Amino acid sequence: MIRGQKDTVKLARKLRVEMTPPEVALWQVLRTRPGDHKFRRQHPAGIYVLDFFCTKARLAIEVDGRAHESASVIAKDEARSRFLREQGIATTRIPAKLVLEDIEAVVRRLVQICDERIERMTCSPLHHAPHGPPPLAGEDRA
Repeated sequence: MIRGQKDTVKLARKLRVEMTPPEVALWQVLRTRPGDHKFRRQHPAGIYVLDFFCTKARLAIEVDGRAHESASVIAKDEARSRFLREQGIATTRIPAKLVLEDIEAVVRRLVQICDERIERMTCSPLHHAPHGPPPLAGEDRA
């Protein structure tokens, strides 16, 4: 699991108390473990604090309000996503307005994304047998 620096952990604790109304609404549903997925809120990751994080699916969920429409914030969001991608974590961004308008659809989609990511991570490659690679040419399996 990705963790944050000491000061990022402190910031995450502070942000848990100061969540926005869309974040609070989404957390009320995500904390019930929809689709049997465990979500964390305001999870520290490096120098960043993720709005929500599903460890098993390695999925960061960001609820974006109007502040995320400015060019400077968009650039910061891209840097955050790039950092997370380097750690093997995907990011999905949800407009805050959509959370407030149709939270059931948002949660259904998040569960679907988590299911798909977990399935991809647990599938074995097609070119290897489950008991190991095939024998070299001219060799027999014992």
